[in-house]
Amino acid sequence: MQLNKIPATVVTGFLGSGKTTLLANILRQITGKRIAVIVNEFGEQDIDSSLLRSCALGCEDGAEEGEQVDAGEDGSIYELANGCICCTVEEEFLPVMKKLVARRDDIDHILIETSGLALPKPLVQAFNWPEVRQHCTVDAIITVIDGPAVAAGRFANDEGKVAAQRLADDSLDHDPSLRELLDDQLSAADLVLVSKTDLLNADEKARVEALVQARVSASVKTLFIDQTLATDTAQLEALMGIGAASEEHIDKITNHHDKHHAEGAHHDHAHDNFDSCVITLGEVDGDELAARLQQLLKTQEIYRAKGFAAIPGKPMRRVIQAVGERLDGYFDRLWRQDEARQTQLVIIGKTLNSDEIHKALASAETSVSA
Repeated sequence: MQLNKIPATVVTGFLGSGKTTLLANILRQITGKRIAVIVNEFGEQDIDSSLLRSCALGCEDGAEEGEQVDAGEDGSIYELANGCICCTVEEEFLPVMKKLVARRDDIDHILIETSGLALPKPLVQAFNWPEVRQHCTVDAIITVIDGPAVAAGRFANDEGKVAAQRLADDSLDHDPSLRELLDDQLSAADLVLVSKTDLLNADEKARVEALVQARVSASVKTLFIDQTLATDTAQLEALMGIGAASEEHIDKITNHHDKHHAEGAHHDHAHDNFDSCVITLGEVDGDELAARLQQLLKTQEIYRAKGFAAIPGKPMRRVIQAVGERLDGYFDRLWRQDEARQTQLVIIGKTLNSDEIHKALASAETSVSA
């Protein structure tokens, strides 16, 4: 890797595997680098980019905590609207990279988060385009996998339903299964991170390790991580200096996705068949919202829910995240004076009844003002 090239770290993994959490931790803990972030996620509105932007601003010179910076400006958060990097890499990714190249004197590192069902190979291949290759290199492809889900054979948390629906739909019979998608994400990895390992026993950990080792070369390391990584600055910094120059050998990787194209299969990505809806409410009772959302996770085909809640009397917004039937929440930052105190959730799933979802969650609204 040439020292004058901007290193880029590509983070891939299924929805809920921990990609955004990893990037947020890097942005919070590594304050000595000027980091640009490219987010490529499925959904009508990208909640992840808002999470990352709130972290990145604290790392940018001259930006006060909580200051609003538009995507692509001083905050260096670039959003790719279409969840499929494979299909949009030329239309959207190249223009973004050109903007970053133009600002190369102001950037020390680029972080790229791919969508949950996107493959890193087409993205990394784009780093071989002359206008990109001259100034940038892929420092590493990091694949994040959900330890408990892989140990249980689901591969993604509660995404077995997705795999079953694909198999049952003749129009999707060419799409790779979740196992094949995981194989493809692992095949490109320079480093594998197994998340939520505090939920694994010794046998489950060994099972996950054996599965990964069977799909990666001996030179690819596997790290088991838990919540302690959030404050381990040294380990986070170590993730950003691998120097793999992944673009130099990415063409040698053959995956299931390539096979489908070689056989002339119709290019219909699985996430194109997901449904999504955005629910916007006012201030809500936090416990009631959690209870209503938990019930919806059991009764609707919801794969992921993510967003922010405004809680009466609380000066900070609350982040809401749900994968499968696991629901988490935490306060991330103060509400700004110029933004509306409102609750907004993106729901991703299959055959969603958006009216029913809105009605159920609206019952958590409160007329109490902060």
